Amino acid sequence: MTVPDPSAQVAEQLLRLTRKLHRAQKRYLDPIGITPAQSRLLRAVSHHDQASGAPRMADLAERLEVVPRAVTTLVDALEANGAVRRVPDPANRRVIRVELTEDGRRTLRALREARRSAVEEILAPLTAERRAALGGLLTELLGGGPVPCGD
Repeated sequence: MTVPDPSAQVAEQLLRLTRKLHRAQKRYLDPIGITPAQSRLLRAVSHHDQASGAPRMADLAERLEVVPRAVTTLVDALEANGAVRRVPDPANRRVIRVELTEDGRRTLRALREARRSAVEEILAPLTAERRAALGGLLTELLGGGPVPCGD
């Protein structure tokens, strides 16, 4: 009889939890008419806007850890939906920046609520104390620093 490997069990549990969270988020995102990848891009544009103005396409690719072509496809879809627009960089006409539209801001607010609902669904079995303990453990595993909320 083999002894279960606790690390392998935890890794499997984390993978299963991640898949469960993705499925829950997808259920809440579907009515908004946006994909999880588009959601990530909108959040990245919003975060960048707050920090230093509209990001370049290359900035978004780097932040999302994807190839620039993937960002182009996402921006195309979001631009067609009216959530973002491409604007020329005032300092360099060859550079294109991506900014949120008012529709994009409304979509972000709906996304935040959808994400909260999905997380609430996943965490429903846990008491406040156990949620805090889980949050502490996850923070420790992620390197101990503050965890960006991704909004």
